[in-house]
Amino acid sequence: MRILQLIFILSFLILHTTAQKYSDLHYFKWDQGAIVQGNSTKKRIAFVFTGDEFYEGLNTISNMLDEAKIKGSFFFTGRLYRNTKARKSIVQLSNAGHYMGPHSDMHLLYNDWSKRDSLLVPKDALVNDLKSNYQSMKALGIQEEQLYFIPPYEWWNHRVASWCKEMNVQLINFSPGTGTNADYTYPEMGPSYRSSEKLLERLYAFEQQHTLNGAMVLVHVGTDSRRKDKFYDRLAEMIQYFRSKGYSFVRVDELLSN
Repeated sequence: MRILQLIFILSFLILHTTAQKYSDLHYFKWDQGAIVQGNSTKKRIAFVFTGDEFYEGLNTISNMLDEAKIKGSFFFTGRLYRNTKARKSIVQLSNAGHYMGPHSDMHLLYNDWSKRDSLLVPKDALVNDLKSNYQSMKALGIQEEQLYFIPPYEWWNHRVASWCKEMNVQLINFSPGTGTNADYTYPEMGPSYRSSEKLLERLYAFEQQHTLNGAMVLVHVGTDSRRKDKFYDRLAEMIQYFRSKGYSFVRVDELLSN
């Protein structure tokens, strides 16, 4: 009788956990097979940082996160993980408990900008590139249990997402409407340029209208030297502002796990 009771209790717990997991997935926002927003019923934000050839803001970002006592999520190309000048800072980020993920090994453009369904790389090239990215992480002692991946250029399609899924890797991206991904632009780009002040204004306005519940807010860890107005310098300001509005800050694996 006791055995039957134990089996019943275990079965209930498993079913409850599974139901909770799928309930949370229901609140996620998806695009082309990638998760672009976590549970919209919870007042939590994940800052996601990407980097490739530019990385001059690594220490500034690390210090601001440490001072705020929050964990970020960093997605770097294999090139950056292999960069000996950046190695010390990257290892420190990992040792500090921040999430570390891939951003493709050589920052490939997977599909056409104007025809999203048109692939520019074959499956084997994508798979080998991503494997190389993970190998570069492993060489630094970095291995995350839950595999999340922000695609290069933050651009992908359903086929790319499905290929990643076959590798047990879940594609994710910044939340639509946040707009901070334009922090790489510089004045010489003309109308495409967005100053840090304009980026903040847009982000704050978007939050007031839609909230940032479950949002992933992207910040580049470095930019072309022609951009003097570095958006990552405003990170502490963003943290303070959203904290005052009741938000908490978590790693992406926590944002997307419950």
